[in-house]
Amino acid sequence: MDEALRFVVPGPITQTTGGYIYDRRVVEGMRAAGHAVDVVELPGVHPRVDDATRRAAAATLAAVPDGAPVVVDGLALPALADAVTRDAGRLRLSAMIHHPLWLETGLAAGEAERLRALEAGCLSAMRRIVVPSARTLADVVAMGVPAERVTVVPPGTDPAPFAAGSGDGMVRLLSVATLTPRKGHATLIEALRRLESAAWRLLVVGSAERDPEHAARLRAIIAAAGLGERVTLAGELDGEALAAAFHGADLFVQASHHEGFGMALAEALAHGLPVVATAVGAAPELVPAGAGLLVPPGDAAALAAALGRVIADAGERRRLAAGARRAAAALPGWDETARRFAAGLRLEL
Repeated sequence: MDEALRFVVPGPITQTTGGYIYDRRVVEGMRAAGHAVDVVELPGVHPRVDDATRRAAAATLAAVPDGAPVVVDGLALPALADAVTRDAGRLRLSAMIHHPLWLETGLAAGEAERLRALEAGCLSAMRRIVVPSARTLADVVAMGVPAERVTVVPPGTDPAPFAAGSGDGMVRLLSVATLTPRKGHATLIEALRRLESAAWRLLVVGSAERDPEHAARLRAIIAAAGLGERVTLAGELDGEALAAAFHGADLFVQASHHEGFGMALAEALAHGLPVVATAVGAAPELVPAGAGLLVPPGDAAALAAALGRVIADAGERRRLAAGARRAAAALPGWDETARRFAAGLRLEL
């Protein structure tokens, strides 16, 4: 029996969103611990797939030897739905669900219900499911999956130097999130429009290519608010450029409507940055009261009030930064995440 774990992801695993970073670091950690892991990258565009993508995905899964352990990233489920039903009896299938696709912001009601039925059907065939947070555990259980088949494995973080901030009297805000409706950038811009008299600048790090129409709408919203000189859309950054963005920030802000976890929040805490964010995903578990302020999603007035308080008060920023540094000490490393992930699959790899 072939005991190498196949880790199935939609497209290249080298992509820089939180979900792909999670997958990549787990694969690296499991390999470092001596497990045999083969990454299987599905071709095509995901998660809105066409027939050619479905056929290619089904052929890929059909080529996996009988009895082999397979873990499927949830973003690949629309491409693999029929294949999962077909092969559930001969493969040891598990899933990594970063967040249910049907909860994506902006979906039409019919599309959301179609995805919910598709995901629920696929997850019913999985032996084990790994999720990053208690919030996603609840979302998966709500789709009819027994809680005992689900394991919560939060993402890890790397040790990082604490942010130095701007030091010039201008409060530098950082947001790291792909430009999609779910990430709530429009709410953030509306909140900042209400703070025109405050001394702030916003750097937004995140791809504009995954939803170009929304990115164009967001640029129009920024221009209409008269904030073009104060808001920078930097696109994707990684490595030294991303580290520099964190190091030069004074405050991290996230306005998401929904998150499976919210890895950028953990990165902000690892850099000792105070946080103003929406209370979604793992934020209520992850961000202590002494490290940040949490507000309801979609509430521009509440977000503006929280941001205004922290922007205006350097002492408050220092207090929250100290809390963030304390919280950073409790964050798991990626080696721990990889160990817990392997244990969550309950496979003798």
